[in-house]
Amino acid sequence: MIFPLLAPERADEFQLRVSKARLAMSDAGVDALLVASTVNIFYLTGGVCRGYVYLPVEGEPLFFVIPPAAPSAPVMRAIRKPEQIPGMLEAEGYTLPERVGLEFDDLLYSDVERLRKVFPASEVRDGSTPLRAARLTKTPLEISMMKTDGMKQCAVYSRIDRCYEEDMTDLEFQIEIERVLRKEGCLGYLRVAGSRMEINMGSVIAGPNADAPSPYDFSMGGAGVDPSLPVGASGTIMKPGMTVMVDMNGGFNGYQTDMTRCWYLGDVPELAVRAHECSRAILRDLESFARPGVEIGEMYRRAVRMAEETGLSAYFMGHGHKAGFIGHGVGIQLNEAPVVMERNKSLLQENMTIALEPKFVIPGTGAVGVENTYVVRPGGLENITAFREQLVQLV
Repeated sequence: MIFPLLAPERADEFQLRVSKARLAMSDAGVDALLVASTVNIFYLTGGVCRGYVYLPVEGEPLFFVIPPAAPSAPVMRAIRKPEQIPGMLEAEGYTLPERVGLEFDDLLYSDVERLRKVFPASEVRDGSTPLRAARLTKTPLEISMMKTDGMKQCAVYSRIDRCYEEDMTDLEFQIEIERVLRKEGCLGYLRVAGSRMEINMGSVIAGPNADAPSPYDFSMGGAGVDPSLPVGASGTIMKPGMTVMVDMNGGFNGYQTDMTRCWYLGDVPELAVRAHECSRAILRDLESFARPGVEIGEMYRRAVRMAEETGLSAYFMGHGHKAGFIGHGVGIQLNEAPVVMERNKSLLQENMTIALEPKFVIPGTGAVGVENTYVVRPGGLENITAFREQLVQLV
């Protein structure tokens, strides 16, 4: 197969991504990257297969593929093992790098050690950081793909009401939503950064389960249905007086959008309604405030101040257990950089894509709040998951 970004009609996109990576490599003092992780191979080639991308600061990148993949573009070469790469590079006139970058954060220790020996004379440096920096801002094609994700995710959310039946458990409700997602074309898999974070197709959290902490760094936890995956739906029967938070998969093409909406059953306390509206108000404020050059930590502080001014700080980003952030980058992975937290002094950049999720947990009732995915634009944040945000009753 010819990978999309390696195809002639995508040559400009391929070169744009290579240029972004090279700029970050220069800042990191790396002469070449040897890329082996699924996520970064997908970013650089547009597809996934066994192999390695060799990206020098100067000279043509090469994609070394291992059977059953076969070369199908001018920059592709066939190998059986990575130890062949240096000899093939020298045969084609490349000078082996003095400083080679390997993906410390994305590969197993054993993989890093093996690849370190492929270039025994080279100084090995961290290659994950420059690749994350390259992916921090999105190209027009990436944004277009994420907008497609957002439209499909909104189409699914418009049908969530029809998934509900009386006396359902939260898990049964989630399974019905998953069915609609898959029929809409969802790939059914969430790529997340870090080996210690796991999730299935998302989370449906009903009632008091919202106060159950998760070992994962999610804004809302949930106990899950088994100790092997302690997050999300717990098998709770959804009853009047509960809110139901839906935070489900938005991945349809290798990219993702992140989106949360809330429903309720019967009558819920006025406090829950007020907190939900506070979440919406925080988003409206940040949509106009957050633009290129704004310190990311100030976004977090503004949200905290608004929760305090509304008398809701005890419930903001959790009750029994609080998350220390209100948003995160999103793209190929669900939890990319940047993290929107107080100590992040980095500045927003145009074409970053971030999910903002100011949420609240009301004891005994459940979670409320809204999450949208945005593109950072010169005039503020562009919402690419535009769908009704009101707290809606399930009937």
